[in-house]
Amino acid sequence: MARLPTTFDVFNAIAEPRRRQIVELLARRGNSSVGVLIASMGMPQPAVSKHLGVLHKAGVVSVSKAGRQRIYSLNAQELKSVHDWAAQFDLLWTHQLERIKKRAEEKARK
Repeated sequence: MARLPTTFDVFNAIAEPRRRQIVELLARRGNSSVGVLIASMGMPQPAVSKHLGVLHKAGVVSVSKAGRQRIYSLNAQELKSVHDWAAQFDLLWTHQLERIKKRAEEKARK
């Protein structure tokens, strides 16, 4: 089966660290203009706009216009598939942490 283009796949869209940074900024700050995102990220406008375009095509962000500005909003429900996938590893990590704690306690007793 052919792989979907990055622009349509949420996992690929957020695989890039700067796009994850945009998602985190929008989650923390709420709706933001491109200018605010540029200032926060310290990146040139074309690069930020390109990343926003990928996130928009994947449905992770939506855009509206307020006068001459474009305001971006996070569509958190689009990240649910990522959350659901990662959640399957919770039990694994909990189990690993419990094993580490048990070993440390046993070592401390000796």
